[in-house]
Amino acid sequence: MGLYDRYLALRHRFYDTDPPEHVAVVLTERDLLEQGAYATLSEFLEWAFEYGATRVTVSVSVLDEAVVPTLARELRSIDAPRPVAVRGPEDTERADAPVRINIGLGGKREFAAAVRRIAESVDAGDLDPDDVDADRIEEQLVFDDEPDLLIKTGAERLSDFLIWQSVYAELYFTDVNWRDFRRRDYLRAVLDYQNRQRRFGR
Repeated sequence: MGLYDRYLALRHRFYDTDPPEHVAVVLTERDLLEQGAYATLSEFLEWAFEYGATRVTVSVSVLDEAVVPTLARELRSIDAPRPVAVRGPEDTERADAPVRINIGLGGKREFAAAVRRIAESVDAGDLDPDDVDADRIEEQLVFDDEPDLLIKTGAERLSDFLIWQSVYAELYFTDVNWRDFRRRDYLRAVLDYQNRQRRFGR
């Protein structure tokens, strides 16, 4: 760890506010085509847990779903400090693991599928429409937890990230591209989070 990285880590340690427990990062398939991209992701996961996270969500947006099986194979074998759950566009099983990776399951698609399943339950008489609320919708989501900090590298857009879950997340954009993302960039994101006063929509 370089001297500047040590300085940032020391600042993080002595903050009065807690670091984010649930960190999310938004990537694109193009990010993962860059040399060293998977090594950077492995390091990112190490940093997240080292600096206080208990859960990490990785969302990979794709333009062509034909690449999903290849990406899923690579990401299932990634060197990670905690168990990994990978889910794709057709998956409905909840992602229960400290590291959850979403490949191509955009926020609109996931939300629409959840609403469709609820509508089917109402139509079948198994669910009263008056019982449909936010908790009921969250029960149907593949990625149910809300991130505290959401990091996007390279551009200020979320690429159809999990729109329901991230409504109260603190967003952090950096113009550093994923291939160049380093420990100091992660620490800057965490320090920025710790400097904020979270309002949760209020």
